Amino acid sequence: MSPKKSPHHSSGLKQLLGFSCLLVICSGCSVRQFAVNQIGNALAKTGTTFTSDDDPELVAQALPFGLKLMESVLAETPEHEDLLLATSKGYTQYSYAFVYLDAVKLREDDYYKARKMELRSKKLFLRAREYGLRGLEAKSPGFRAALNSNPKEAVQRVDENSMGMMYWTAASWAGAINADKTDAYLMADLPKIDALLDRMIELDEAYENGAIHSLLISLEMVRLAREGNPEDRAYKHFQDAVELSGGQDAGPYVSYATAVCVPTERRDEFIQYLNTALSIDPYEKPELTLTNFLMQEYAQWLLDHEDNFFLPPLELIN
Repeated sequence: MSPKKSPHHSSGLKQLLGFSCLLVICSGCSVRQFAVNQIGNALAKTGTTFTSDDDPELVAQALPFGLKLMESVLAETPEHEDLLLATSKGYTQYSYAFVYLDAVKLREDDYYKARKMELRSKKLFLRAREYGLRGLEAKSPGFRAALNSNPKEAVQRVDENSMGMMYWTAASWAGAINADKTDAYLMADLPKIDALLDRMIELDEAYENGAIHSLLISLEMVRLAREGNPEDRAYKHFQDAVELSGGQDAGPYVSYATAVCVPTERRDEFIQYLNTALSIDPYEKPELTLTNFLMQEYAQWLLDHEDNFFLPPLELIN
């Protein structure tokens, strides 16, 4: 496969630098609020530049600056819905791809450092969740209080125009739980995440190439109050995610391998699904390019360390 280099290696960072300069220039203008809103609009659109990039290291270096710039603009225009969405999405992606996954890879060599990184990822996920909840509150005043009192009723207040905000709120919330499964207060929030995800499935289950189903692959294994076998439910979501992405998203394969195959000791399937993830052309769907590079890198690491995740054969134990 010949690489098709993305034209966006550094354009996102240049845009962000330009926006920061414009913010400084406009700080004393009478049209400050208008200028800040325009900058917010522009910043909110930078996400596609990153998702189509094929250089994860470059994105990892650029994202923190971009996220802090988004926060500085939000300080001036706190109810800018598109920017709240972009900030929630950005922090969720950064925390998972560049903090949490690094912690997973470090566990065997330095547990205490890995744990520290996991807790940092939890904080970043919760920051992302806060921006998502702020966005949902901006769209539907009183939503946060309603979600706390009756999640199933609360989510009926939002429609398909809130799909992005609901997804990244739920994804960051689930990410925080995954990063710290000992936090009983977060685990108690699962009904709120469930309500958001159920509402999204009801509105548009095909959202973002089946992203909701992909998220549910891992989450089903801890949704113990649901009917049926969690493994069966996870597998159904896996099938739906693969179908809706046209088989071009490595994420569902990696999620199923780690969330289902590992705890059920299905080593052969673990290897099979990860190899399938590695066979996907990361350039086939530009909006999935960065995700596929990250997931394929993780899949290869998992294969290289597969012995860490499974018990040895019985004949070796005896």
